[in-house]
Amino acid sequence: MMSSNYTADLAMILNPANINLRESQIMAIVNLTPDSFYGASRRTTEESIAERVRQIIDEGASIIDVGAYSSRPGADDVSVAEEMERLRLALKTVRSVSPEAVVSVDTFRSDVARMCVEEYGADIINDISGGCLDKDMYAAVASLGVPYVLMHMRGTPADMQASPHYDNLVGEVMMYFAERVQRLRDLGHKDIILDLGFGFGKTLDHNYELFSRMDMFADMFGLPMLVGVSRKSMIYRLLGGEPSDALNGTTALNVMALMKGARILRVHDVKECVEAVRLFEKMKSFEDGKI
Repeated sequence: MMSSNYTADLAMILNPANINLRESQIMAIVNLTPDSFYGASRRTTEESIAERVRQIIDEGASIIDVGAYSSRPGADDVSVAEEMERLRLALKTVRSVSPEAVVSVDTFRSDVARMCVEEYGADIINDISGGCLDKDMYAAVASLGVPYVLMHMRGTPADMQASPHYDNLVGEVMMYFAERVQRLRDLGHKDIILDLGFGFGKTLDHNYELFSRMDMFADMFGLPMLVGVSRKSMIYRLLGGEPSDALNGTTALNVMALMKGARILRVHDVKECVEAVRLFEKMKSFEDGKI
């Protein structure tokens, strides 16, 4: 699908989660795992989750993304039961603090996705595996009728960073999305968001090559792009330091992502991202002749 259909697809995706993707959206991370790569993001108690949700809302994010399975390389496996238990605590807390919040659930398991949507009204399913780790995920999101974040990942969280190799990086990722978007559409599901999967089965150079071609993917598929680079190793491995040192680099890449057409930024640091988006949108309003 070419970019001439971009506006139509955005209109389709507005209604299920009540999100206006004609404007830049900020997806704030609520991390329920005890071993996430960025320690300051971890929330494991009802009180800390509620505090994080209030902070997210006060600082201006439009989507709350809750995840209970750490996808960092080498992370411990989490059972379905444990993932569900963590998510039930979080979703109950989110709905208590902000009943009308738009909630995304970061999971690759169809049973977990169904539970979150059917029991707690989750609005979006954010699947790091693009349906590769659960053959029933596409049927689940199609029947649930919620927007689906289709991410590119090669391998599994356990082995994805073990010498990732591509003969034609951009071409292979394009084909990955083409096949999976078609499978979803064959099931009648059209509310699809693409995520290039920075840091998932990619070297440092792979990440930046894909980032530089992001607008190609938006044009080719006519679908909104989500970018999640917040405090990732593609920043601090290049600049030095640790995740705690990567806020400035995150902000820089987020602005570049907006310039390349990203519609959703997934971040740890909401306030800084909100400010970056406001500056970008102000500049863009002059370029578009709105002012």
